[in-house]
Amino acid sequence: MVSPTRKIRIIGGTWRSRQIELTPAPGMRPTPDRVRETLFNWLGQRLDDLACLDLFAGSGILGFEAASRSAATVTLIEREPRVFATLQHNAALLEGKTEKSARKLELYRGDAVEFLGSTAKKFDVIFVDPPYRQGWIERVAPLLDRVLEPDGWIYAEAETPLTDLAGRQTLKQGRAGQVHFHLMRRMQA
Repeated sequence: MVSPTRKIRIIGGTWRSRQIELTPAPGMRPTPDRVRETLFNWLGQRLDDLACLDLFAGSGILGFEAASRSAATVTLIEREPRVFATLQHNAALLEGKTEKSARKLELYRGDAVEFLGSTAKKFDVIFVDPPYRQGWIERVAPLLDRVLEPDGWIYAEAETPLTDLAGRQTLKQGRAGQVHFHLMRRMQA
């Protein structure tokens, strides 16, 4: 594993203040503390019994925050081998000696589109924070409904404002620097 050059801090839950290592990669932009604080205020500080998907994990910070806040399971997808190795390292440090049957983190090395097209799992919360200007949001949008529970949430970060994604409308949104962040849910009739 390439030596990570930076660390980022988990800001809430049981792993609060723990730092995870980062392996720099093109297009990786870990979600800043302030944005994560806003996101988890919107979702609620505890995610008890929720299944979460960190679709473009990168640093894994969104997934690790969700697990720290009592999500039932957190699935992290990352295709870049060096970044994935760092995710594995961080997951092992965070979960420590936890019994295998009690572990929350599930890591998959691979492509987000392929994962969405092949998994049978369903998720209550999906974090969509892909590298910008590569068309990822447009590619994954048609597949999200397949794996998202009917009343599930989508959290998306993008370089431009989004009004909807996978049939979900933006309920809350914000901006931090160049990042537009959105919380979306299906509107009830």
